[in-house]
Amino acid sequence: MQPTDIKKPDYFHKVVDCQWACPAHTPVPEYIRLIAAGKYGDAYMVNWESNVFPGILGRTCDRPCEPACRRGRVEDENSPKPEPVAICRLKRVAADLKDGEEIAARINTNKKKKSNGKKIACVGAGPASLTVARDLAPLGYEVTVFDQDPKPGGMIWSQIPRFRLPEEVIDEEVGYILNLGVSFVQKKITSMKSLLTEGYDAVFVGSGAPRGRDLDIPGRKEAAKNIHIGIDWLSSVSFGHTTKIGRRVIVLGGGNTAMDCCRTSRRIGGDDVKVIVRSGFAEMKASPWEKEDAAHEGIPILNFLVPKSFQVTNGKLSGMVFEKVKAEYKDGKRNLVNAGEPDQFFECDDVLVAVGQENAFPWIERDSGVEFDKSGMPKLDPVTFKASLPNVFFGGDSAFGPKNIIWAVAHGHDAAISIDKLLNAENIAERPMPGMSMLSQKMGIHEWSYDNEIANDQRFPVPWADIKKTLKNVKMEVELGFDAATAWKEAQRCLNCDVQTVFTTQLCIECDACVDICPMDCITFTPDGDEKELRGRLSAPALNLIQDLYISGPLKTNRIMVKDEDVCLHCGLCAERCPTGAWDMQKSLIKMTTAGPAARSPLKRRDRKAA
Repeated sequence: MQPTDIKKPDYFHKVVDCQWACPAHTPVPEYIRLIAAGKYGDAYMVNWESNVFPGILGRTCDRPCEPACRRGRVEDENSPKPEPVAICRLKRVAADLKDGEEIAARINTNKKKKSNGKKIACVGAGPASLTVARDLAPLGYEVTVFDQDPKPGGMIWSQIPRFRLPEEVIDEEVGYILNLGVSFVQKKITSMKSLLTEGYDAVFVGSGAPRGRDLDIPGRKEAAKNIHIGIDWLSSVSFGHTTKIGRRVIVLGGGNTAMDCCRTSRRIGGDDVKVIVRSGFAEMKASPWEKEDAAHEGIPILNFLVPKSFQVTNGKLSGMVFEKVKAEYKDGKRNLVNAGEPDQFFECDDVLVAVGQENAFPWIERDSGVEFDKSGMPKLDPVTFKASLPNVFFGGDSAFGPKNIIWAVAHGHDAAISIDKLLNAENIAERPMPGMSMLSQKMGIHEWSYDNEIANDQRFPVPWADIKKTLKNVKMEVELGFDAATAWKEAQRCLNCDVQTVFTTQLCIECDACVDICPMDCITFTPDGDEKELRGRLSAPALNLIQDLYISGPLKTNRIMVKDEDVCLHCGLCAERCPTGAWDMQKSLIKMTTAGPAARSPLKRRDRKAA
């Protein structure tokens, strides 16, 4: 095998599983160390640079980082339940314990100093548009964000219940962006063609997936008064238009919106609330913790039931009939078939339909120059997010369909790079590589500048407010967040995966000291071979193909050093034990390039400077 080229930024980036899995590539171990040191403001700013909404995401993120966390796969086999570090909840700690005035002052250093004369329109005030605005305003762009709602935030504001995300958190973090010199205009954009005549140099569409799917089954029209589309109903509750619901409520759907609907229903009058899903429990799209939260509040989830009809009695909805199904698999595909059981009937006063969302672009004329595919989605370049019109870009749910906030943020960063390069006459397809710095953590023979002791603690639970109180108040936040002491203990569970084991072939004397001391048996000195064969004959077979093998150059005995990156604890014992210093612990900081000079062509930067 070829020796590993650790100079390539993506090599060590991939080793930091949590950062690699995060769409916005937040440097997770870095901010967790800052939290452990009590530097909450610094930890907040690390997050703000990448994911833009630390306080919001610390409460609502879908947490793609946590399933990737190395801690979840290297726990002692005797552990009751190996669990990842509570990355998301630690992000909230940085937001909760920071000094707000200090953060506002630090963010204001990015404030737009001078206009560059270029105007940008962002349609929709959700996380994607706000990220574009955050990235472009400090560069001198005149950014205007349009939304039909009275406050910016998009689905963050309108669809996430206040018991999960308090209004003041939204206002604070959206306010940081507006204060950079971004204009917010409450206006419903009704024509792309008209917008394109208003002198904007670029248009970004971040209007989300605003239409909830309906359910066309018998009884739908007759019972329409008591059947509500989930996302519209949540918005109505958020804006105070809806304040009560019937006592018996059925929520249809298995996603996060369904979980928000059922929990909101419990707070405004529903004391017999149930979620009914056509799939199995494990296949539900809702995040595991969302399902757990619903169960904690006494809401049953009934699976493998397909809606057949709405029942109407005396002109009013009285219940629903469901077909009981089971899953059968053929050629890897799942089919739901009748289970051979009688249909089931459930009484209800109201039904909330949360069976999915879809995009709606009635305001974009089909002769505007923006092309759409057969499913009604815009035809986009998947890297640059550019539409068929050269100065129109999409991002978030409006680009590729419903996902989540952190993906919308990632889209916003990429679209902002494209817009900035386009308006600087550059090839937007040329994307910048991330920057990487490596810094040795050596302070002495057996001392490092980071805490490398592996804590054996299990994941710490987040405290909840009294359920008797939260179920009576639709605005009372349920999760209380970690206090400083618990945050410190949870932070100790982080394995510092960004502090890398760096091997220098020329210094190795093949004494095998590192092999002897490694607690995970992830280092092997062995003859070379092809990867598949090599993985099978290591000290501990390297079975996870997602992570690479760290391969040295040829050693004096013609063997090579092979380290399985998958289960390495980054404990530093190999470097402490090595008598020649062939092993070192070096912190790798991966910095994703955002819109601005760093993302532009180096040659063009020099040309402009010379001119």
